[in-house]
Amino acid sequence: MISLAGITHAAGIGDSVIIEKPDQHLIGEIMTVTGEGAKVLMYSATDALRIGDRAFVSHQDRVEVGDHWLGALVDYRGQVLTRRLPDIPSPFAVTVPLQRNPVSPADRKPLGPRLSTQLNVTDTLLPICRGQRIGLFAGSGVGKSTLLGRLAGGMSADRVVIALIGERSREVQEFIDGVLPPEILPKTTIVAATASEPPGAKKRAAYCAMAAAEYYRDQGHSVLLLFDSLTRFAEAHRETALMAGETPALNAFPPSTVRVVSELAERTGPGAKTSGDITAIFSVLVAGSDFEEPVADMVRGILDGHIVLSRKIAERGHYPAIDVLRSVSRALPKAATDEQNRMLQVFRQLMTTYEEIAPMVRAGLFEFGTDPQADLAHALHKSLDQFLTEPSNGIEVAFEYLNGLLSPALDAQLSGTAPADLKTA
Repeated sequence: MISLAGITHAAGIGDSVIIEKPDQHLIGEIMTVTGEGAKVLMYSATDALRIGDRAFVSHQDRVEVGDHWLGALVDYRGQVLTRRLPDIPSPFAVTVPLQRNPVSPADRKPLGPRLSTQLNVTDTLLPICRGQRIGLFAGSGVGKSTLLGRLAGGMSADRVVIALIGERSREVQEFIDGVLPPEILPKTTIVAATASEPPGAKKRAAYCAMAAAEYYRDQGHSVLLLFDSLTRFAEAHRETALMAGETPALNAFPPSTVRVVSELAERTGPGAKTSGDITAIFSVLVAGSDFEEPVADMVRGILDGHIVLSRKIAERGHYPAIDVLRSVSRALPKAATDEQNRMLQVFRQLMTTYEEIAPMVRAGLFEFGTDPQADLAHALHKSLDQFLTEPSNGIEVAFEYLNGLLSPALDAQLSGTAPADLKTA
């Protein structure tokens, strides 16, 4: 945090500040304004600053976005760090504001059709529709990045924007080289601010990624935004807000955190009637698998569903480690037919029943013949559990496969009895 004098008449809270040095431009944000001057949060190291340096105030922070960002790794300044495609000699760029109002509710389109994800679990039980906003809740080391990479390669989108906020610098390059499918790089923009960078830089990188997604959306493209992670963004806001003097609340998160996170999420979703859409997947880190911690709790009410990754499921080698009973997509039931919804309901009933009898199964105390629903759950659990880990060849094919697996349970539901050969089903 630095102090600027002589700009009180022109400065406002949230304005952008640029301090020009011979070899670089330093960017900051005005946090407080008094009669004596302004307090500015700088986004980069301040070692080069000296008393008497000139500062310029901009009432709206902007960034240049264009096709030269495709196939590129971009920093919080909007500068291309590396590019995996041939350089564009004269890139067409548009200057866009980092802060924009979301699309008016009166102009928004409804959610679009279901998107195939190339995964059985998200093609059936947890559908993702065009323009939907989903939270991916996970602890560390349970396959979050791998799942994001698979969704990036499997979902249909004209443009992909990936925000890596607060990641370790080593993991940024590993994600690009080892997780992200190389065939989608020509349509992908990656914006990163690593863990070592100041909190203001992390927030600005998030807004750069959002500005890129909105730019592609306004061109009529269907955009997939993968935001990793919303927790790091909220923590960066907490740090900047506390430095500005805001009162801390639960876990030291200031009251403005809900507003800032909501404003960011609301900028995604279906676009206006003449534009594209932004389908967004926001990852949420849950320390110690505490899904009631403040960020996770506030995000559940903001997004259109949540996918929960379970450490217990991951520890038995089950990937993606999605806990379907704790996950929900608010696109249902409208996103599925009546017959498909019936299958999904039976699937969840069987998984719930098996979870109840699992301690008896592990102890060797379970006996067939006492409860038809428990018999079905036990007999079909292995095949249904495997279904959740397998790739999909399309939504309709996945439902046909699921219908075949559930046929004993569906028949039993219709007849009111369990099949005679249930133990070998």
